[in-house]
Amino acid sequence: MNRPCCSVDIYKERVRECAVMSWARKYRRRRRATLGLVLALMFAMPGCGGSLYKVKPKVEAPVTNGRDASAAGFTVRAVPLLTDEESQELFEANLPLAGLLPVKLEIRNESGAPLSFKRVRFQLRDEGGRQWKARSSKQVVSRILDNNQIYLYNPNSRKQFEADVREHSFDLDAPLESGSSRRGLIFFQTPKKEAVESPRGLALVIEGLPQPVEVIFN
Repeated sequence: MNRPCCSVDIYKERVRECAVMSWARKYRRRRRATLGLVLALMFAMPGCGGSLYKVKPKVEAPVTNGRDASAAGFTVRAVPLLTDEESQELFEANLPLAGLLPVKLEIRNESGAPLSFKRVRFQLRDEGGRQWKARSSKQVVSRILDNNQIYLYNPNSRKQFEADVREHSFDLDAPLESGSSRRGLIFFQTPKKEAVESPRGLALVIEGLPQPVEVIFN
């Protein structure tokens, strides 16, 4: 007498199992489809394989309108790019808003010997004595993307952007031969990552030369 009831219960259980399995298969298909869409979007996002930002090619030209300082056969000329228009023109990005300050730098070596930059350090301080941190091109790109809340992009586009920013950076790898000059950008980050807003008393200090060099901007 109990067999029909058992059969009904077994049937219901199998129906529930089939429903669960069907839902699980649909869920997996949807998950794969969503993942595929995300990956497709990543590789179709800004740049389509190019740079995330349109960076202007570097032009080798003397630093103008800068401040000078000399010591032990080295002459330094530098000028900070304080306005967002200047950074927009170069990098198509507002670096001051991200708390980044590029400094155009030119160093001439008349010391009679090559200069290695392995022990050279660049420091920037303001009138409050606060130290601004030097940043690499890779760190600059990370800060720009974070400040602009760009989290989904083609990884190759980011690599290209880093390479473009690095092209503008001051070369610290190769020695500077005597009788030669070198130009490029040194990037600094505000102490609390706040926006750059008309800082006063800025001074660039270069240590690791035969004698420290200080360039006072304002």
